[in-house]
Amino acid sequence: MSTQSNMIKVAVVGGEGIGPEVTAQSRRVLDWFAAKRNVPMTLREAQYGLIPYLATGKVLPEDTAEAMDEADAILWGATGGPETTEVPAAARKAGSLLGLRSKYDLYANLRPIMASPALSASAPLKAEVLEGVDFVIIRELTSGIYFGEPRGIETLPDGQRRGFNTEQYTTNQIRRVARSAFELARTRRNKVCSVDKANVLETSVVWREEVIALHKEEFSDVELTHLYVDNAAMQIVREPRQFDVMVTGNIFGDILSDCAAMASGSLGMLPSASLGPVDRFGRRKALYEPVHGSAPDIAGNGVANPLGSILSVAMLLRLTLNRPADADLLERAVQTALASGARTADIAEAGAKRLSTVQMGDAVLNALDKISAKEHA
Repeated sequence: MSTQSNMIKVAVVGGEGIGPEVTAQSRRVLDWFAAKRNVPMTLREAQYGLIPYLATGKVLPEDTAEAMDEADAILWGATGGPETTEVPAAARKAGSLLGLRSKYDLYANLRPIMASPALSASAPLKAEVLEGVDFVIIRELTSGIYFGEPRGIETLPDGQRRGFNTEQYTTNQIRRVARSAFELARTRRNKVCSVDKANVLETSVVWREEVIALHKEEFSDVELTHLYVDNAAMQIVREPRQFDVMVTGNIFGDILSDCAAMASGSLGMLPSASLGPVDRFGRRKALYEPVHGSAPDIAGNGVANPLGSILSVAMLLRLTLNRPADADLLERAVQTALASGARTADIAEAGAKRLSTVQMGDAVLNALDKISAKEHA
């Protein structure tokens, strides 16, 4: 990678399943912004998963680890699929995405949920429910039940097996992700909804009390409300437009953000950004990825929706490169492509032509060219 201080370093890691297919289209978009908008970045491709494992014995080989360590931002594709059976569990765990989140302390996961009017005919929810939907779920990403100890599987004296995991949160873990939510809300509609299960879980009691205390101390100008997670799931599909910024713990955020995909038309439409703490130079490590998984059932067929990955590039432009105008341009290009009828199979209404992954990438790039040409006409 370039050592120029003004160049942002981006590691592009396609991963497994449909990951390389969708990330290839994101890479084309990044190349467009580098060439046409002079965005100061250097890109380094790196491999993850079965292919490097067969060559090196590691799903996360040394050169990939080096690329990600050096990078300011990581553009990630997907992990998992049938090939995981070919990789021993220990090797898989050693290079897991959970491990990367912990290594880089990517504690704040931002998942924007925005309904596209062009997709109202194919969306699972009614058009009137989706009108005006624009909110962000901030999920705490490096603590909670996915990381808590003790955990494991044991055999009891009577021969039964027991699996156990530990849900836990500390004051600092709660406050730093809540602070991210309040700060983001100040740039939007100034509303935060904190989601927990404080009527049942002690962890959630602490969560709610710490969010309330931080709000009182530093963010009393922001409107704060609370929902139990079961009610939050219902409200997301009942009246999603009521939300601005929603903040919640790791497992609740995992579930609710997939539920919220129904308010955007498809899981394939959702981008995400996982952010670490700000360092002394004002930078923060970030990993950008589509919310969807590896989708092994369609991997290799060239039909996956690349828009979640492409919209993750928009988040990269906005949050790491500090290029909000370029991020807006890319988001407009995606909406322009959709408005023109561009559809992959997951978002196609009955009778609509279905584009391949590459063709959807073409549609976005064509829209970028047209919009950019008009701006400079």
